[in-house]
Amino acid sequence: MRMLVTGAAGFLGSHLAQRLVADGHEVVGVDDFSSGRWENVADLVGGDRFHLVRGDVVEPLTVSGPLDRIFHLASPVSGHRERPIATLRTGAEGTRRLLDLAETAGAVFVLASSSEVYGDPEVHPQVETDAGRVSPVGPRASYGEAKRFAEALATAYGEARGVAVRIARIFNTYGPRMRPDDGRVIPSFVTRALTGRPLPVFGTGQQTRSFCYVSDMVEALIALAESACAGPVNLGNPDEVRVLDLAREIVRLAGSRSSLEAAPLPSGDPARRRPDVTLALRTLGWRPTVSRREGLERTIDYFRQHEMSRDDA
Repeated sequence: MRMLVTGAAGFLGSHLAQRLVADGHEVVGVDDFSSGRWENVADLVGGDRFHLVRGDVVEPLTVSGPLDRIFHLASPVSGHRERPIATLRTGAEGTRRLLDLAETAGAVFVLASSSEVYGDPEVHPQVETDAGRVSPVGPRASYGEAKRFAEALATAYGEARGVAVRIARIFNTYGPRMRPDDGRVIPSFVTRALTGRPLPVFGTGQQTRSFCYVSDMVEALIALAESACAGPVNLGNPDEVRVLDLAREIVRLAGSRSSLEAAPLPSGDPARRRPDVTLALRTLGWRPTVSRREGLERTIDYFRQHEMSRDDA
């Protein structure tokens, strides 16, 4: 097939593009390189099955030739809140442009939404039928509201225009190619552990998260694209861990002497995050297979080999 991947030079997008090319598909990758890295796709560029387009999805995008799948992964990451308007525009204008393209091409449209649509949920674990508890004006609003609007827009295109929409609610994903400075907890903890600096644990550290290794997430997105499930469907690893325990585990696996230090709990920080993946198991036949220990070991090895010599590490 011929597929379009937005955010193709980013963390998750580059892994997805690499897998699709390895499976024999032709991939058009789009990225504005605001957070994506050239090196993430360097091995793909120049091959006859990968074509890189440098551009911002909020601007008009012309892609010649047929398209069978569109994976919309472009977005600033949730940990960065310095670009709120760009984040909202990507969720709104960028999603609309890509849905128009999917309608014209007759392509399946896969939206990378997020667990942030649940906000600080009262229902635990999070299920797709829960509307969540969110604030449209809170400190995390730009990312969460961009994803919520994108879901609503994709749903409307599916109902009103017959676009084959697939909505993935992605929970915390990690692995090689994450940027140390992207604001997410695992790259922050790993970078500090490898450099001997203290790991900041917000509040008491009793808040929980669930982390899915990137190869499992790629499998889930492909399975969703090939299914008849419009979603939204939770994609993530239901293995729940306290942030305090995660920090200790990373220090141990990295062989570090870093200490843990208390830091103020950010406003709006969710108390618990854990996906109910019953729907994904039932409709996609998918469940994560990489354990947290194995995934963290791979991630730590990557950071040790590729990130510690960088100026931004």
